[in-house]
Amino acid sequence: MAGNPERRAALVDAGVEVLAREGARGLTFRAVDAEAQVPVGTASNYFTGRDDLLRQIDARLHVRLAPDPAMITELLTRPKDRALVTAFMHDLMARATRDRTGYLALLEMRLEATRRPGLRSSFTQSVRGDLEEAIEFHRGAGLPGGDEVVTVLYLAMLGLLLEHLTLPDVLEGVLPGVGVPEGLVERIAATIVPEK
Repeated sequence: MAGNPERRAALVDAGVEVLAREGARGLTFRAVDAEAQVPVGTASNYFTGRDDLLRQIDARLHVRLAPDPAMITELLTRPKDRALVTAFMHDLMARATRDRTGYLALLEMRLEATRRPGLRSSFTQSVRGDLEEAIEFHRGAGLPGGDEVVTVLYLAMLGLLLEHLTLPDVLEGVLPGVGVPEGLVERIAATIVPEK
């Protein structure tokens, strides 16, 4: 296996682009090489196979889509109420919208995990770890609502992200006077998260 970390990162990011654009069936080493603009055969020197590439894409997406620690620190200076939870959900939506490609690749990973048992196991652990981390963060920050609130909020935001990033017209005007996605984020938080 080749050991240039910068090239590996560039190949993984190229894999994210290919996965988001072409789906898992289009995620070949040749396509990754072309996207990264490197000689044919380069990706095969960095990854043992598609499963290895997919695992590394999963790890990279967690970095790309993670919140900015400075933003978290700033938000945590605010009162621990529904408005703060709403601000966190707006940040989540903004990050997914800014890196639409990364989020679409994440959705493709979910689909591919239904077909590949090895990926399903590792990806399930990864996504479950994210949910557990969100629950623990919510508890530790003293935000309103318990584990059930976080879980329902997670599911509602997952649905909003899916629709907004794939078929945004589905939600346009569904609730008259409520903007997409910002107004829907507000409604989700108001419906799910207790005041305090």
